[in-house]
Amino acid sequence: MLEHVMLKLKGAGITEVIINVHHRAEQIIDYVLENNGFGLKVIFSDEEDQLMDTGGGILKAKIFFEGQGAFIVYNIDIFSNIDLKQLLKAHEAGDQLATLAVKKRDTSRNFLMNDQNLLCGWRNNQTGEEIITRNEEGLRGTAFSGIHVLDDRIFPLLLEEGPFSITKAYLELSKKYPIYLYNHSKDHWVDMAHPSNFPSLKH
Repeated sequence: MLEHVMLKLKGAGITEVIINVHHRAEQIIDYVLENNGFGLKVIFSDEEDQLMDTGGGILKAKIFFEGQGAFIVYNIDIFSNIDLKQLLKAHEAGDQLATLAVKKRDTSRNFLMNDQNLLCGWRNNQTGEEIITRNEEGLRGTAFSGIHVLDDRIFPLLLEEGPFSITKAYLELSKKYPIYLYNHSKDHWVDMAHPSNFPSLKH
């Protein structure tokens, strides 16, 4: 999966990658170095002492992103044929702090978006709990794909410390700032970390 993501980023024109490592960090580092970074310049962000979660990991590595404009965050357990160049293009076409790849699929939790594809809230489909950040009618549910583009302007607005969820940060920011949801429902997408996606496998 690491090779898949690295080569996908390289194909989209990315030249530098930051990999946050926690579990079996040494094994991952050795693998990347043995493959010469798959042709990319690689920096490792060490989270061995404390896993920083999806938001804390981004914030910990901010020194590498500040002043660089837009950058891609790609969850390593996601396998998809999404066109990252088109995702970047969609982000650069607007003035949003972040552009989140989303897909129409069954999920326990949904982002809620308006007709302009802006993030307006969140829903737990199992409990019915909702968080509405922009009170608009006709909000539609969609699922986050774990692939997103952030602008470095977001860093001064991330006031959390330690481990935190980037999803919660996006919801809070969406009250005042545009967070765009990029629909890639026609693309193939699999979360490789969930055994339920592979019912034929025995555990």
